[in-house]
Amino acid sequence: MARRGVRPVASLLLLVLAAGYLVAVAEAGALTSVLRSTLNAPHLLAVALACYAAAFGLRAWAWTRVLPNLPRGQSWAALHVAVLGNHVLPLRLGEVLRVTSVLRRTDLPAGPVTASAVSLRLTDVLAVLGLAALAAPTLLTDVAGRWLAPVTAVLVLAAVGALVWVRRLALPLPGPAVVAATVASWALEAGVVWAVASAAGIPLSPLQAVGVTAVTVAAQTVAVTPGGVGSYEAAATIALAAVGVPPAAALGVALATHAAKTAYALVVGGVALFTPAPSYWGRFRLPRRLPARPAEEPVPPDAPVVVMVPAYDEEATVGSVVRRLPTVVDGRPVVTLVIDDGSTDRTAERAAAAGAEVVLQPANQGLGAAVRRGLAVAVTRGPAVVVYLDADGEYAPEEVGLLAGPVLAGDTDYIVGSRFRGEIRSMRPHRRVGNLLLTAWVRWLSRCGDLTDGQSGFRAFSPAAAAEAEVVHDYNYAQVLTLDLLGKGYRYAEVPITYSFRRTGTSFVRLGRYLRRVVPAVHHELNAPRRAARVPPVVQPFQDNVTAPVEVDHRDRVGWTHAGRR
Repeated sequence: MARRGVRPVASLLLLVLAAGYLVAVAEAGALTSVLRSTLNAPHLLAVALACYAAAFGLRAWAWTRVLPNLPRGQSWAALHVAVLGNHVLPLRLGEVLRVTSVLRRTDLPAGPVTASAVSLRLTDVLAVLGLAALAAPTLLTDVAGRWLAPVTAVLVLAAVGALVWVRRLALPLPGPAVVAATVASWALEAGVVWAVASAAGIPLSPLQAVGVTAVTVAAQTVAVTPGGVGSYEAAATIALAAVGVPPAAALGVALATHAAKTAYALVVGGVALFTPAPSYWGRFRLPRRLPARPAEEPVPPDAPVVVMVPAYDEEATVGSVVRRLPTVVDGRPVVTLVIDDGSTDRTAERAAAAGAEVVLQPANQGLGAAVRRGLAVAVTRGPAVVVYLDADGEYAPEEVGLLAGPVLAGDTDYIVGSRFRGEIRSMRPHRRVGNLLLTAWVRWLSRCGDLTDGQSGFRAFSPAAAAEAEVVHDYNYAQVLTLDLLGKGYRYAEVPITYSFRRTGTSFVRLGRYLRRVVPAVHHELNAPRRAARVPPVVQPFQDNVTAPVEVDHRDRVGWTHAGRR
């Protein structure tokens, strides 16, 4: 704990000492005059920011040359997230964000991303030292003193090591075009100090501006405070004074230049956290462009309609639900699967007595796990359509044909029975409000304006949709299943249904626990790589119409299990 407090205290102390020194040597009148002149020349300030932005554009391009699979937009974003981090975090921690931004927002592996970032950063440092040596050789020696030679040697060795690393990963080396772009980016960045000095009426040649920038940036390689506050002003003031700028005016130019760069970092870096999509924290919605609708395989004319009914301690209703299901839908036989999720009552017995095939979960794992198991078993039956139905009696089993029909006709792949488009005979007021709010959230997440019921317990799937559907957590399925299938390009639709609130038993939904489990799972779903369909498990019956509790290895198929994240 003591060590953790040393760095912040040291950073604060350095900042206070640097600020005190600068105030002591500054002439308030000259300092104020420089700052006021800069603000009164917005055209030159715009030139400064344009040069700074162009410098980052060149660096983004250079990174895509060394890491060819890196999208240009994500290269740009990572560099700006890094400069934002360097301005708000100590110890140059923004350099870490440069890598993590790419890793979070693309599928690129860590090795090439890290190696390319390190090699380009060392190219930056060597380019800065080279510019300083050419534009202001004596100044570089004066500022760095006896540390110049050993630091340069260390950087050269580090650069060689980085290049070897890059070659081992079969990445392109920073070639002449990348080196030229890097040097040009720092020359452009020198335009910031040149424009600020020009606004203040201080004569500073472009070559001098390059030398001042190179020396100042070189000093920032070991910056401790966020944004190098204090050390930046000190190095820039010394460099400007060395080329003939009065000390007070030099401090003013240094402060104004640093302020312009900081403002750019905060604004543009803040934008780069969120755009381009996905954001630094991942996607918060499905992308606007979704994959094309997957092709369906022809369905045999005798393929059944498989109705999958998850149940946990529903002995009072499950038998009635099964018996009320039609035996034929659109000329196809109906096969009923009841997924008993570790019930402690006679749910399995009542379901079997009513004519359902019972699939036993080895223990109570949650509704999401039961739905996942039910879909996996359903697709082994060679279905024409798979229908999901709650076992609590809130939905009318007689309406199975309403959901199966559009899928059988090929009009849709995933259809939801909407209570809010149909008839709600009874629903508690707080449940209605909660359903409407959660539905609005799912509609926003999915960008699906036609979605009116995000939590319905009555749904139907084409065979392909059922086979590829992934439920990424065991607690529930509703939101993640919709996002999963829409994200894979399956066509969504709704039909109006009849709904009545349950008369027996209790719902597992408790708002606090529901949100704590569902919200992280939704974020995971939006950011999980899309997987191809898996071969469903083969389930062997062992007596009558009860299926043995064969363990379905869904951990390879999903990212979450009932025990938490994998």
